[in-house]
Parts: sequence; C-alpha cells; structure tokens
Amino acid sequence: MERMTRFRSRILLLLFLLVLGFFAMELYDQQVIATGGNMNNATTYTTQTTVKAARGEILDRNGNVLVSNRASYDLHLNHLVLLSAKGTNQYLYELALRCRDEGIEYNEQFPVSKERPFTYTLDEQSAAQQKYFQTYLAYMGDLDSDITAPVLIDRLRDIYDLPAQWTDEEARLVIGIRYEMALRNCVQSMSTYIFITDASDEALSAVVELNVPGMKPEASTVREIHTPYAAHILGFVGPVNAQQWEYYKDIEGYTYASQVGQDGMEKVFEEYLHGVDGIREDTVDMDGNLISSRYIVEPKAGSNVHISLDINLQAIAEDQMKIAMEGLRNLPVNTDTGTKPDGADAEGCAVVAMDMTGQVLVCASYPTYDLNRYFEDYNEILHSDYNPLYNRALHAIYPPGSTFKMAVVVGAINSGFIDSSYEIYAKGKYREYESSGFAPSCLYYSNYGMTHENENAMDALRDSCNYYFYYLGDKMDYRVIDEAAKNLGLGEKTGIELYEEPGYRANEATKAKLYPNNPGFYKGDSILAAIGQSDNRFTPIQLCTYMQTLANEGDRYRATFLNRVVTADYTSLLYESQPEIISSMEMLPDTVYAYKEGMRKVAHESGGTAYSIFKNYPISICAKTGTAQQGSGGSDHGAFVCFAPYDDPQIAIAIYGEKAGHGSSLAVIAKALLNSYFNVEAVGDVDVFENQLS
Repeated sequence: MERMTRFRSRILLLLFLLVLGFFAMELYDQQVIATGGNMNNATTYTTQTTVKAARGEILDRNGNVLVSNRASYDLHLNHLVLLSAKGTNQYLYELALRCRDEGIEYNEQFPVSKERPFTYTLDEQSAAQQKYFQTYLAYMGDLDSDITAPVLIDRLRDIYDLPAQWTDEEARLVIGIRYEMALRNCVQSMSTYIFITDASDEALSAVVELNVPGMKPEASTVREIHTPYAAHILGFVGPVNAQQWEYYKDIEGYTYASQVGQDGMEKVFEEYLHGVDGIREDTVDMDGNLISSRYIVEPKAGSNVHISLDINLQAIAEDQMKIAMEGLRNLPVNTDTGTKPDGADAEGCAVVAMDMTGQVLVCASYPTYDLNRYFEDYNEILHSDYNPLYNRALHAIYPPGSTFKMAVVVGAINSGFIDSSYEIYAKGKYREYESSGFAPSCLYYSNYGMTHENENAMDALRDSCNYYFYYLGDKMDYRVIDEAAKNLGLGEKTGIELYEEPGYRANEATKAKLYPNNPGFYKGDSILAAIGQSDNRFTPIQLCTYMQTLANEGDRYRATFLNRVVTADYTSLLYESQPEIISSMEMLPDTVYAYKEGMRKVAHESGGTAYSIFKNYPISICAKTGTAQQGSGGSDHGAFVCFAPYDDPQIAIAIYGEKAGHGSSLAVIAKALLNSYFNVEAVGDVDVFENQLS
C-alpha cells in the first residue's frame, strides 16, 4: 500500500513538472523567439517609478501650520509602452500640439530653441543636463558633439522618421519629448518621465482625453503656504540642481528628480523636512494596463518642524511696520517752511524679537511680498520700490546711533572707570578739540541751545545725552568699550541658521580694513563711536541679541529659528532645541543697575525719549531710542530697542527704520508687540503715534 502511494505521488509530480515546462516554453516563445529579443515588441514591461514622499510641515511655536502639502497629480509617461504602440509619432504630435494650443507647460529639457533659426540653449542648463545631452548624442549613434542645432534637427527628423509635411517647429516639439523618453533608456539614474508636474484639472482633462498609451496620472503633493507673513523666512523648494546633487546623491531618499529646500526654513531644515522617496516597480502590458505592482522602497514622510516664530507676533510686526513707514511718508508739508518733516522720506524697516534663550519670535522685513506668488510675480517684486526681496533683519548693517550707549555704560562701570552715580556736567558742545576743528554737539544743544547740565549714567541714557558719551569716548581706553560691545554681541554673528551679515564695530582693525590709506584710530573716531556713529554697523538681529544679553545680565544665547521637531504623525518628539550660551561676561551689580535703570527712565520717566509712548504703560520696560546719521542724504535712520519686564525679562525687541528720522517714531511698533505678548489692552495707540509724528 505504501509503495502504491509513493508511485502515485511521483506520477503527480511528473505531470506538474510537464505543465510547468509547457508554460515556460510558451513564455520563452512569446518573449524571446517571437520578438527576436527586441523588447520593443515585448508583451510586458517593468518600470520603476519614484513615489514622492510627503514633505514635513512647517509650523510656528504654537502649532499654527505655516507650510504644508496640497494634494495634486503629476502626469507620468511610460516610454516603453508608448514606443511599442503603433503610431508613436502621431500620438506625440497630437500631445505636443494640444499642450501648445492650451498653454500647458510640460517638462522637457531638449537644449535646442523651439523656433527657427534653431540654436542651442545649453548655457541655460545645469552641468548634469549638459552631460545628459552628450550621453544622448552618443546613444543615438554617429551624432557628432560638434553638430549644429539646425543639422541636429534634420538628422533627428530622419532618425525618428517624422513626416515631411510637419513644419520644423512641429517636428522640434515631438523631438523634445522623444529626447526625454530616450534619456530614460540611456541614463540609468533618470527617474520616470514626469510629463506634467502638478497638473491642473484643465490640463488633466485636455491631455488624458487623447488616450496616449502609457500616459497615467500619479498622486503627488505640492507645497502650500498658509500665511501671508514671514516671506523672507519660510523660503521655498525646487528641483535639486547639479551642485546640490553632488551633496545629496549619497543620502538616502534623494533622486535627481527630488525637490529640496532652496531658501529659508525649507533649506536650513531640509534634513528634517525631506522624507524618503519610495520606488515602486510596476509591470504593465503593451497597452499600459497594470499587471502587478510592488514597492522596492516604501515612501517615508518627512518630519514636522516647529520653528520658533510666533506667527501672530510676526503679523503684528509686519502690519505695524507698514503703517509706521507709510505714515511717515505721508506726513504733511510744513506750511511755514514748505519742507517735509524728518522721516517723510522713510524707506525700509526691520523688526526682530526673541525670548531670553535666543529663540526668535519675530523676524520681519518691510517691504515684503507674497511668497505664494514669488515665481509668478518675481520681476514685479524685483523692480518694486525699496527692494522687497531684501531681508533687512539679517542682511542690512546699520549705524546703531544712541542704542549703542548701554555698551559704553557697561564698559565704563564694569571696568571701574566710573560708577553709576558719577556725574559729568554736560555743556552741550564738546570743545576739547575745538582748536583742531572738531567740536561735536549734543542734539539737545543743537536743536534748542540748551544743555543737560549734571548727568549720571542713568540720566544720560534717559536723555540720550551725547555730551556724556563724548566724554567717556575721549577719556576712556576705547578698547574697553569695544570689548564690552563684543561681549554683548555687537558686530558678532548671532549663530542664527540663516545667512547673516556679521557687521563690524568701530575699532583699529575695522578702520584699517575700511580705510587702508588712513588706518589710524584717533580720538575723533572713539568720541563718535561712543554715541554709535563712526564705523559701528550692526544688523537688527544683532541689536536684538544685544538686548537679550543685557536682559540676561551678560549671558548671550545663540539665536535660533528651531523650536522642536516631531514625527510625521505628530505622535513623537524627535528633537527639542536647547538653549546655548555662546559668550558670557561678568557684570557688577552697579553696572546692571545703571543700564537697567537708565533704560527704564527712557520709557517711564518724564524727559525720557520714549516717555510719550510708554508713560502710562502697565508693564515696566527697559528701552532706548536711537537716531543715526547716514551719508546718503535725507532723514536720519531711527532705531528702538527694549526688553521687558524690567524685573523679570521675557522678551527682547529691536526695530530699525531707514530714514525714519527718530527712534521714537518706531516705539509704537514695539508697543503693539508688547500689548500682544503680555495681553495688554491697546488704548489710544493711534493717537499717541499721530502726536509723536506731528
């Protein structure tokens, strides 16, 4: 019985092997014998498609979504299916003309102009695209790399057997698509041919109805910006270029078709935002019908990045800058003199705010632009008044004016040169070097012919008495002041992730660099430097870091835009930014008292240069106004810096207005930010602003 069972099993196994062999022979006959080994006649095709991974979202510190992904469709073209179909050229002809007539843009990089006389456009392409073209010429046979563009078009008309009745321009359109299809055969690293990226409903309808073999919509995503603010900070994505590819080619999840951050947060946090693109292997029949599909690499979504900005504060800053700058420019002409008042020629402005650990809450530049329409409106934006593309908060370097005076107080008291109670009799005009033709005046003396008389450090800050600081700049070793300014972050990079201008302080090294023919640093230099003039040039973000360091009594934290990073599904924390002290200076208690009390008087004591704005403010703040001379003509620049509250600082703010006339003109912007941050009811702010400008 057992022997009979084994015999039957062998018979069944033999029959199974015979059937399997029969089907194998049939498959070989169909795919090899019948086609002569020519895959253009194959019955099935296997292709690999790059499946875009969803890019991580960008949110503000409070969870408001700033940038996310919008669902879209790309149109993919399976070149193997299309090349095996009858009438390939006719399909491409109808496809190209439909796109041309409907104004549909499609992806095509054939480096020859689309109209006669044909010329090469290689100089407009990346190095990688130029290399692809050379590979294509070699792949097509005996096409010489020195062949002219018109001759190349004629040769390709013959090679692709394009009808003679087509015009050269029509033939060029079809050749462009055939070029892209050929690259998918001769360049192994090329991804699936995405014919149209982010196809509109109209484009999908117009193209799909042509029933082009191998044409198929694929689900995709496109970046979508949800705020009209922070255009200078958020940035944008774009195709990886040749230089970037050299960096990204060895990193998991990137192909030459990848979209990467090109500017702003999209660029600096690329490592978190970019997911791992998937690779899907599809097997289709000669008509393009899907037979099987599997993932070789599963797509993995990018992580979500919470940046440090508070988008509500950012909105207030941008709106208030616009109101302030336009308000200044619209000041009425003085009927008595026929001239416009200071600030009537105001130009750009910047606002930066950060917390006490260096996290940037606001980074705003005026004028700004609509990031959603950046590419469509680029030329208009580029030629708009006051250069909206210029990120003044990080890239503009300005003389700080009187906002520099706290650094002088810190250097003077901390070094023991004076104490907080030390008084100087302010005479209005500093006459120590009058015989040499140098006798700078205090603004109070120049405008009103009056002097501040006896001034200590706190009163000198309140009154912004230039004479007091002329004296310190003259009598002190200026290197002490310079060292204090450096430790407070002035003329030093803040460590922010985006590119920033370093600025520079007025000192011997700067003078030698800027004026190699007159490098000496003289008493006149140190006297003017002590009031924030001479060659002091700082960015608004440096002025804000300066405020943060004063608020922290000497500890300077690295500035950052990063708050935290979470997984794509928001379930896990991947990274949380930790405060980092990048420099620290010990301060005497008397030093801290002097600058804090002096800055408090600026805002809350009669005679203070910001008293009209903050005299009844319920929160005690430390502030300083600045008016900085500039050499381009017109009104002086204006600056306003502050931190608050006085006894427990939580926020630091720096504002700079080009040709704003006076720093006090900008204090209302800071007040609006403080109102929101501390939930203070805004009362009478508009009237206060109008009175300040009148």
